[in-house]
Amino acid sequence: MRLIVLALLAIVIFAGGGAGAYFYFKQPAEASIGDTDDHKAAKEAKHEKGDGHGGGGHEFVELDPLILPIVDSNGVSQIVSLVVVIEVDGGKNREKVQKLQPRLKDAYIQELYGVLNRHAALKGGVIQVGMIKAKLAEISDRVMGDDVVEDVLLQVVQQRPI
Repeated sequence: MRLIVLALLAIVIFAGGGAGAYFYFKQPAEASIGDTDDHKAAKEAKHEKGDGHGGGGHEFVELDPLILPIVDSNGVSQIVSLVVVIEVDGGKNREKVQKLQPRLKDAYIQELYGVLNRHAALKGGVIQVGMIKAKLAEISDRVMGDDVVEDVLLQVVQQRPI
């Protein structure tokens, strides 16, 4: 009797596995067939705007990490590390940002050092990323000019208490 139950159980398991494999492999993946309408529309839009090589299109310039202390009445209480990426439109603007990168970093450090130390950008000991991002965008426009920087992106924001 046990042998019959085990044989039936094995048949059910193999049949279930076979049916699952059949239904899984029966239909080919639609993405492997070719470009969908969404892909074609995205490619056309990219060609209209430019591909980012020598012309239109958005490009990104990653700056070296910024490391800033937060100083209070007891001394240094935290270390904040930021990785900032500047979004520009076109190759000329990218070259300009790369060329003026030291000046931009200097302006960031001068402004953020004062802001972070006044605790205006901290709420409950946590950095307010939105405020920092807005401040960086304002500084970027002042240093680079109004039509150079499209956006300022924060790739890494890290706080370390000391």
